[in-house]
Amino acid sequence: MENIQAILPARMQLGECPLWHAQEAVLYWIDIDGCAVHRFHPANGEHHAWAMPSEPGCIAINASGGLIVALRSGLALLDTDNGQLTPVADAPYDPATTRFNDGRCDAAGRLWVGSIYEPRDHPHAALYCIERGLIRDSGKRATVSNGVAFSPDNKTLYHADTTSHRISAYEYDVATGSIAGTRLLKQFSTDKLHNYGGRPDGAAVDSEGAYWCAMYEGGRILRLSPDGEVLREILLPVRCPTMLAFGGNDLRTLYITTVSKNRPAVELEQCPLSGCVLSLRVDVAGLVEHAYLT
Repeated sequence: MENIQAILPARMQLGECPLWHAQEAVLYWIDIDGCAVHRFHPANGEHHAWAMPSEPGCIAINASGGLIVALRSGLALLDTDNGQLTPVADAPYDPATTRFNDGRCDAAGRLWVGSIYEPRDHPHAALYCIERGLIRDSGKRATVSNGVAFSPDNKTLYHADTTSHRISAYEYDVATGSIAGTRLLKQFSTDKLHNYGGRPDGAAVDSEGAYWCAMYEGGRILRLSPDGEVLREILLPVRCPTMLAFGGNDLRTLYITTVSKNRPAVELEQCPLSGCVLSLRVDVAGLVEHAYLT
């Protein structure tokens, strides 16, 4: 087992979207069901949280300061100095059945964020592109949109549908924000009785172009090549990792969010770090996160 530690004793209900802010040298993340945005200073151990009016699905650095938060109700800017929340745009879906989920900014300052269709009976969720407050539907459908990440050369956009256990790779033009051809990066087994290794959740790409994916219910992180080959497997002391981020001054600290809500009591007893934000050191550096341009 790797040297994996919890950065805080606090348990999230549904921890998600770890985000390393290189300029501030802090880690942000969200607790979706806890309706909160969190911040942790590794240098001094300071932890702060902001309550949100509805579930946050993802966060991104805002170029002019603070964070942009994709809430169930829509997009908002969070001033991390005073906690003020300023609405930017209403949600482009019916909030009664759908909410924003995983997302990330591209090199041009667009926020790509997916949604989750909560009935989960058909792929009614979408992948949206948000550019200066305008929301565009990319046309890519999923049931639970996840795993948004970009290759170092900005020519590939990765996207997962957790429900179908599939990760796709799209040809991407960062100058125009357009998606072209689609190829299958990795299809995982949907058979939960035999050889089930979890399903793909949130992800991040490292400086060598490999795609690191949290395998929900698989208790592991996978490092995949741009062709989908498994390069490394990291076993975790929890069953449900949700997403990961590279952080620290050298971008070689891997931060991993996890889940505690609705997990079986025996699992929580056997995996007491469930719901905590985990960290470990890795050999390959990640990429600096891009900021959203308002």
